[in-house]
Amino acid sequence: MTKIVKRTFPVLNMHCAGCAKRTEDILGKQNGVIQANVNFAAANALVEYDSNVVSPNELRRAVQDGGYDLLINDDADEEASELEQIKTTESQSLKTRLIASAILSVIIIVLNMMLKERPYANYISWILSTPVVFWFGRDFFISAWKQAKHRTTNMDTLVALSTGIAYIFSLFNTLYPSFWTTRGMTADAYFESAAGIITFMLLGRWLENSAKDRTSTAIKELIGLQPKEVTVINENEKQQQISIKQVVPNNIIMVKPGEKIPVDGVITDGASYVDESMLTGEPQAVSKTINDKVFAGTINQKGSFKFKAEEVGANTVLAHIIKLVQEAQGSKANIQKLVDKVTAVFVPVVMSLALLSLIIWIIADDDSIHGILAAVTVLVIACPCALGLATPTAIMVGIGNGASRGILIKDAQSLETAHKVDTVVMDKTGTITEGKPTVSDAIWYDDDDKLKGILLTIEQQSEHPLGEAVVNYLQCEPQHVESFESITGKGVKATVGGIDYLVGNKTLMESAKIKLDKETEEKAETLSKHGDTVIFFGGNNKIIGLLGFKDQIKGSSKKAIHQLQDNGYNVVMLTGDSESTAEIMAGELGMHQYKANMLPADKANYIKELQSKGKTVAMIGDGINDSAALAQADLSIAMGKGSDIAINVAMMTIISSDLMKVTEAINLSKLTIKTIHENLFWAFIYNIIAIPIAAGILYPVNGFMLNPMIAGAAMALSSVSVVMNSLRMRMQH
Repeated sequence: MTKIVKRTFPVLNMHCAGCAKRTEDILGKQNGVIQANVNFAAANALVEYDSNVVSPNELRRAVQDGGYDLLINDDADEEASELEQIKTTESQSLKTRLIASAILSVIIIVLNMMLKERPYANYISWILSTPVVFWFGRDFFISAWKQAKHRTTNMDTLVALSTGIAYIFSLFNTLYPSFWTTRGMTADAYFESAAGIITFMLLGRWLENSAKDRTSTAIKELIGLQPKEVTVINENEKQQQISIKQVVPNNIIMVKPGEKIPVDGVITDGASYVDESMLTGEPQAVSKTINDKVFAGTINQKGSFKFKAEEVGANTVLAHIIKLVQEAQGSKANIQKLVDKVTAVFVPVVMSLALLSLIIWIIADDDSIHGILAAVTVLVIACPCALGLATPTAIMVGIGNGASRGILIKDAQSLETAHKVDTVVMDKTGTITEGKPTVSDAIWYDDDDKLKGILLTIEQQSEHPLGEAVVNYLQCEPQHVESFESITGKGVKATVGGIDYLVGNKTLMESAKIKLDKETEEKAETLSKHGDTVIFFGGNNKIIGLLGFKDQIKGSSKKAIHQLQDNGYNVVMLTGDSESTAEIMAGELGMHQYKANMLPADKANYIKELQSKGKTVAMIGDGINDSAALAQADLSIAMGKGSDIAINVAMMTIISSDLMKVTEAINLSKLTIKTIHENLFWAFIYNIIAIPIAAGILYPVNGFMLNPMIAGAAMALSSVSVVMNSLRMRMQH
């Protein structure tokens, strides 16, 4: 029996895109692993595996054999704390090595300028550069050796080779200068280049890590929303401080002004205004009173209140959102697969180009020194990291931006799809309207309270929003129902006292051979013309009554629809209502297209029809009744409401159910894809231009040879520039 688990593990000791690819390959080859995605920018692995076949510890051992490590801790808080501590320690160590390396490198460069002609100058440089290359830069050599043992390469291989060659070449020239002087050449040493390269690599890594940390700000902010301590009301009605981990369902919790709400629950005493912007993206505080739901991570503002805990720990809306964002940020866009193929062969290709440069220089110039310098510079300047960071950093920032605005994006492919959308199809109830209809009119052909009680009981078992409206409207005694059946897209059927009763649309009545007289049809038509939704109540082969319902249009729906239309999107409303009701609603909204009398299967077929015409369709619905249409659409967007968020149904979820967020989500997708293209362009162009220059292509033209140390600085800044470009999205959107 299989037990599929999807889990995100922090990955340690990765230094470049090649490391991420290597770790992903290791995980993907393990028995029981269905899929593994390793995100270099996020430094984590999203692994889907069968826990009955392979355990997290077995995955960790496999990764450790490859020279990396996984952080495994079943307690999310402890894992986050441990990871933060590891990152802090690594950052401090890197900073210390960078400062020490920079000081020694500057001294070497200055002494070389002052003592260049002195015979002992090279010996001083040798002594000072040795700790820089082999102590402060030891991680490059250790990592390169681990890769070599597994017959693979990464960015550290290039750094170790280039600095190692420069160091050994300089040492040879220092100890045996006559080898060159007797051949009429100078025996120059390049200890300052070896030390300078290490310094710039350390600087680049430190800047890159700092910038990458900023791309995961959204996750850190979400995790920081939950308080560590909670005030509960104990059995003696006394306030008691306990850890958030000790909270269990049914605990009564006190929340004071300014405090964060720790878990999901329902208010039992008091009232206040709660800031839910961190979940919904809406800046206005929401009024909360008895029986209203409150959610973990939101902030109480003015009043105090008590609430009963319902969902705690990993079951809260906040926990679901954090998990979703983590998984989304760890997912891969389709374009990343192409980049992965390039980075997989990048380092071996660069090593071949470096060797080719050396050979060409020896043949063309008969100068081994120029050849060695060209080879070292090619190794240093090449940057697969810029390519590896181009897509994931943009995806992380894009998904994080969405989360901070109440737009939950399921994965990177959703972002890729959204920018291609040209047609937006939306359900009416709960999407365009509030989804809280009320009975506006009722006509009874049999005013028997028992029959009304039967209708009440039937609707109490119905999940449809209209059922709730009927329950709130009728004030009578419920009756015993013997059987109940929901008929998709038409209504419900129930048996009471051996008689079948039907509640639903005209189609349902006709299928049961219940005829509508002229008066009933005229009344239903009149209600429809006023924009009411009409349902019929029939039984014993006759119509017992009909009810009209009104559902208020959301305040922002009209503006949102106009915004989509103005931006060039083809917007269509789908509804199960009659033609006349749909026409009135569309007129009020200023919509040009709508489809009435639509069953769930009809909605899915309509989307399929649009797709057959070459349209890229986004479907917006509640994520449950419209599941077939959502599944068929190229991009599915669920309108979420509190704890009922359809997180697992759609590619995107609008937590606040505000249609204005749809345009925002599509614009975010466009900005993210644009940033990815910019990053990839600059990463490719950098390498295409830099590598030939490093090889000395300009030397025959103007005598220019790039200094390896300057090449190191260029390489370090190329990765940082890609990350910084991704971070610009936080200011643009």
